[in-house]
Amino acid sequence: MTTRPAWVPQELYPFASQFADAGGARVHYVDEGTGPPLLLLHGNPTWSFLYRDVIKGLRDRFRCIAPDHPGFGLSQAPSGYGFTPAEHADVLEQLVLGLDLRDVTMMVQDWGGPTGFAVATRHPDRFAGFVIGNSWAWPKSDFGTQLFSRFLGGPIGRRLILSRNLFVERLLPGGVRRRKLSEQVMNAYRGPFPDPRSRLPTYVFPREILASRPWLAEIERALPTLADRPALIVWPTKDVAFRGPERRRWEQLFPTHRTVTLEGAGHYIQEDAPEEIVAAIRDWGESG
Repeated sequence: MTTRPAWVPQELYPFASQFADAGGARVHYVDEGTGPPLLLLHGNPTWSFLYRDVIKGLRDRFRCIAPDHPGFGLSQAPSGYGFTPAEHADVLEQLVLGLDLRDVTMMVQDWGGPTGFAVATRHPDRFAGFVIGNSWAWPKSDFGTQLFSRFLGGPIGRRLILSRNLFVERLLPGGVRRRKLSEQVMNAYRGPFPDPRSRLPTYVFPREILASRPWLAEIERALPTLADRPALIVWPTKDVAFRGPERRRWEQLFPTHRTVTLEGAGHYIQEDAPEEIVAAIRDWGESG
């Protein structure tokens, strides 16, 4: 195993690091357990560390595969990489094809939705079902979204994100509502972003909520090709970014769905409610 940085806590993240060349990037991923593949996709500003407790709870039943997007976690972006969701999706697609993943159950949250469903709509034959957290996969332009994207994706947001690591220091702990993240956990999230240049990927994402609308519209048009798959929707009640309208849209998109409400959970459901997510997936799998 490649030597990992000191900020990766072995006791919390006791998984072997795997690496693959995909789309010009050196992609780090976790590949733990046996069974059908469970592809676990993170958003901003997190990495596969976010899924540590989900992996521990499900690796006896699934082959849990959790990659880091280039520029996040332990993945390295190639020269000239722009850190856009479309580029992340292309890299993820190459990883899925390179590992020849089939019969995949895909779990998404935050930007995992657009990047994951971009890949799933290109290769529907490889995907068996979906676990959908608070996320989206279509153009979004309500007032709150416009405000968030224009402010954090603009010059003031750029300065706050690059110089003060705003996403990690403020938005991440603020998006965990049930508990306070320990300093060890916070350091694992700070680790990939030690200086302003390294934080650029966390700035690009909010900008791209609006800038990537044409790309998101392409995904939206293709989503009906997946509508016959079963879906488990795990939805928090205290996320300010994704609420009832987005949840109802997922429920309409996937008629064969089950919805589990995560009471009191905030935006980062894998930190707030890992045990409930694990239980919901196990129960869904047994009854499916």
